[in-house]
Amino acid sequence: MAGARFRVITGQVVPAEVPADPLLFQAECVEAFVVSWTARGFAATTIGNDAGLLERMLAVLGRPAWEVTPGDVDRVVGGLAAAGRAASTRRNYLQVFRGFHRFLEARKAAEIEAAFGVWLTCPVDEFNSARHVSDDSPAQDPPPSPERVAEFFAFLKARIATARKYAPAARDYALFRTLYHAGTRCEEAVLLNIADVHFGRGPFGKLHVRFGKGARTSGPRPRWVPMLDGLDVLLRWFLDDVRGRFPGQPCCSATSPAGSCRPARSATGCGT
Repeated sequence: MAGARFRVITGQVVPAEVPADPLLFQAECVEAFVVSWTARGFAATTIGNDAGLLERMLAVLGRPAWEVTPGDVDRVVGGLAAAGRAASTRRNYLQVFRGFHRFLEARKAAEIEAAFGVWLTCPVDEFNSARHVSDDSPAQDPPPSPERVAEFFAFLKARIATARKYAPAARDYALFRTLYHAGTRCEEAVLLNIADVHFGRGPFGKLHVRFGKGARTSGPRPRWVPMLDGLDVLLRWFLDDVRGRFPGQPCCSATSPAGSCRPARSATGCGT
C-alpha cells in the first residue's frame, strides 16, 4: 500500500495507519468479539444478552476499554450497588467486560498501542470484582489429588468406629461419598428423599435429583444420576443400618429438621 508505514510494537509489526477514532475502533472490536462467541458455539440468546450487557457497560464507563482504570470500574460497580442491582447482575457486567478486555489483549493489543499509545492492563482486579468473576482461569487452589481424597475418606470411615455417636458419623461418611461419586451439589444431596433412591433403575441404580440447580430464575431442574463406583452398595448399607436411627425425617441424608426436607446447617456444613 502506497505511503504505508510500519512500526514495531512489542515484537510485532503492525500498520501505523489504524483508525484514529477510538470509539469507532472499539465498536469494530466489539463486533469481532461477538463473532468470536459465535465461533465458540455460544447460543444466539446468550450472545444477544451478553452483547447488550457489554454495550451498556461501555456506555456507562464513558471511555474506550483500554483507557478504563480501576477507579472507573469502582465507580460503575458502586453505582449499580447503590441503585439496588443484585450482586449477580453486577457480577455479570464485570464478567462480560473482563472477557472483552482479554479479547483486546489477545487480538488487538499491538494495534491499540500503535494507535493510542496505551499498553493494556485489565482494570478489573481483586478489589472491585465479586466472587466468581473470572475469564475461565483456573482456580487458585488445585483440586485434591486421588491420594488426598482417599486419605480423607479413610479418615471419615475410621471416625465412625471412634465417634461418640455412631449415626451422625456414619451419615456424614455416606453423604460425602454421595457428593463425590454422584457429582451432586451439596444442597441437592441433602434434599434427596428416601423415595429418590432407585436401586432398580439401570445396572447400578439411580438417584432422582428433584431439586437440581436451575439456570437463572427457571427454578429446580430434576435429573437422574447413576450410582457409580459402588455408591449403590454404600447407600444400601446406609439405608439398612444407619437411616433408621433418624426417625421422623423424610430426607435420605437426615440432615434437615424433623418433618421437612429443607437445607439445614449440620456437622457436615452442607446447609445453606
